[in-house]
Amino acid sequence: MKKFLAGLILTLISIQAVAEVRVVATVPNMGMLARAVGGDAVSVTVLAPPDRDAHYLEARPSMMSALRRADIVVAVGAELEVGWLPAALQGAHNPRVQPGRSGYFEGAAHTSLIQVGGAADRAQGDVHPAGNPHYYFDPERMAEIGYALASRLGELDSDNADQYRANAEEFAQQAEDQVAEWKSRVDDPPGVVFYHKDADYLAKLLDADILGYLEPLPGIPPTASHLRELVGSLRGTDGVILYTDFQSSSGADFLARELGWSAHQLPNQIAIDGSVDDYFSMIERWVEAIVR
Repeated sequence: MKKFLAGLILTLISIQAVAEVRVVATVPNMGMLARAVGGDAVSVTVLAPPDRDAHYLEARPSMMSALRRADIVVAVGAELEVGWLPAALQGAHNPRVQPGRSGYFEGAAHTSLIQVGGAADRAQGDVHPAGNPHYYFDPERMAEIGYALASRLGELDSDNADQYRANAEEFAQQAEDQVAEWKSRVDDPPGVVFYHKDADYLAKLLDADILGYLEPLPGIPPTASHLRELVGSLRGTDGVILYTDFQSSSGADFLARELGWSAHQLPNQIAIDGSVDDYFSMIERWVEAIVR
């Protein structure tokens, strides 16, 4: 009898595990959103490490293995993962998660993007004609995407559709409250120089002026001539320099010395298994740096 009960328990646990919707997120911030919306009804695997530039990864066998088992892939979109996700999907041989199927979800398709319509010319750097893909620096846009993701998960798993919707609503309320608190602390912030256009959504959210970029063109490392031009145009003004943990500090350090500004190196992705609180804490660090 004990063996029978033990076997029954193991069977029930196995059935419960199989019943989870298997989500594969391309980057940690999207993994956070999938966990926030999916709750206990999903299992989430993240493909990209948090300390790497998601523009420039390579498709790896481990990615293909995860995608092969996935029920849905949650991507940033707007061509952020164009250099590696299509190859990983092709190598996965999983028809459920191919573009155009219900198991393929791009967040960029479910919110408005800034900087849309640039020429698709590599001479202009790492451009994104569909728009700036770094919308995850705006929690309100992430909340919009959360509602869309809840709907998609509900299509795949109708038994938990109401819970997905409730989870999305909870995240949206948290985002609204957090953004309101940030805006209440920001009063005529100094301008900011970014390395890349990865925090432009946050600057727009806080109404902070972007004074320039360390990159002369998107995806092109800072050059001496470009940095000298920045110094010449910004000398005598007030601002702050912000760049991410995978971007070189040399250009930021040079600009900080020449202008007497502060420079801060900050993450733009949370940990692989990071929570909603981790996400808001990450952006809080950027807000504090901009306010200072």
